Amino acid sequence: MALYKIVSVNETTNVLIWKIEESISDLKEGILLSENSSTRLNSMKSELHQKGFLSIRHLLKKVGYTDFDLIYDEFGKPHLKDGRRISITHSFTFTAIIVSDNLHVGVDIEKQREKILKIAHKFTPFEEYKTIANVDALISKLTIVWGAKESLYKIYGKKKLLFLHHIYIEDFKFEDERTTGEIRYDGENFAYKIQFLEFEGFTCVFAY
Repeated sequence: MALYKIVSVNETTNVLIWKIEESISDLKEGILLSENSSTRLNSMKSELHQKGFLSIRHLLKKVGYTDFDLIYDEFGKPHLKDGRRISITHSFTFTAIIVSDNLHVGVDIEKQREKILKIAHKFTPFEEYKTIANVDALISKLTIVWGAKESLYKIYGKKKLLFLHHIYIEDFKFEDERTTGEIRYDGENFAYKIQFLEFEGFTCVFAY
């Protein structure tokens, strides 16, 4: 089974990334699903989504949990029954989870695609990035910003946040592999640390 990478954030927080290379039948091996999860799996029309769903259960297994330990609230945010914090992401052939004993956490994986250039104005003040002449570097930077905002959105866990108006990401250098971000909403400010890594044309961003 293809556990791709583990990133240790601190003693109580880890990111686990899975590269999906198996068949659905292989991914079903050694995994028990609740009735609700089985129904969800069977309702998925995309084989890639089914594989992503099952690979997440293997990542859970790696950190000592089963599908039965995972519950979702009214907003669709995942929680672990024992109170530890978790966030989940899936993009094409990669999935990831971040699990922490005591930190609010969010994780996002995105495939680096030119499409992001067309939607950038919807989630970030695009003028900030017009000095980046190299298109690949611009796609890379915008994908990190999107992933960072998505990670913070997942931490907040409710539907009202707007990426452009409520979530702010501090500018960064690629080589630093980290930045900070803030949620500013309803008169309150919440600050978070953000880290990112790139691999095989994908970007993984996580916040805590």
